[in-house]
Amino acid sequence: MAAAGNAIFTLERIEKLGEREFELFSKLIYEKTGIFLKPEKRELLNARLAKRLRALGLSSFRDYYDLVVNDPGGNELVQLIDAVSTNFTSFFREPAHFDLLRETILPAMAGRRPLRFWSAACSSGEEPYTLAMVVDDFFRRQGERADFIVQATDISTRVLAMAEKGVYPEERVRTVPQELLRRYFQKGVGRSAGLVRVKDELKRFVRFSRFNLMEQFRWQEPFEVIFCRNVMIYFNRETQERLVGKFYRALAPGGYLIIGHSESISRLRHDFVQVGATAYRR
Repeated sequence: MAAAGNAIFTLERIEKLGEREFELFSKLIYEKTGIFLKPEKRELLNARLAKRLRALGLSSFRDYYDLVVNDPGGNELVQLIDAVSTNFTSFFREPAHFDLLRETILPAMAGRRPLRFWSAACSSGEEPYTLAMVVDDFFRRQGERADFIVQATDISTRVLAMAEKGVYPEERVRTVPQELLRRYFQKGVGRSAGLVRVKDELKRFVRFSRFNLMEQFRWQEPFEVIFCRNVMIYFNRETQERLVGKFYRALAPGGYLIIGHSESISRLRHDFVQVGATAYRR
């Protein structure tokens, strides 16, 4: 009973995130990730960071801020970014993009090998695995050996760990066509009943790694296609423009940038040619 009482006391003594502390965190988050937090997001940030304060036994947001900025290893900064990152995705999300890939982009890239794709905010893995399924299936239908890689990155170590495991509840794969589901997923039994696992024959095409889009791009070889969907909505215009320019330089001539249906780069300065509602070609 005493332990429970102490836990309740700890929860109640965490102070509210004040305006000054919100400004400090929002500035830090913007500098490190490009995510721009408007003042109305203070309550949301309060709720998400309070969980971390409880885990560390802290009662002050200022104490937590000091801990983050003074952590020499940067581990707590990673925890902070994980707490504020939004990670929603699904297999074959915004399916028109995969139709474009299958029907237009891939046929136009005959002779380019290996093909390089980048899922630039891969979250828990559904997007890069969908990419790999569509591309591998295309090669199969052409009677060719699959020769491609999908580089999958995210800023959140938490979702990357989930993605690398490639294990999902069965309801998460309901949007996967049955033929692809049978080919690329293994159904769980016993203690794993209700789960599916991505087969190694699909996993071999996907390379996961942590990467912050605000950093200098480290890729030596250009990409044929970059997916960066539903990410730039969290950035201000200056950051969006800078990032779009980096994507342009990271693509091979004739390569494609795919963004989310809720996004647009029409008001930004860029050198892309628009080929669809949310598809652009270098």
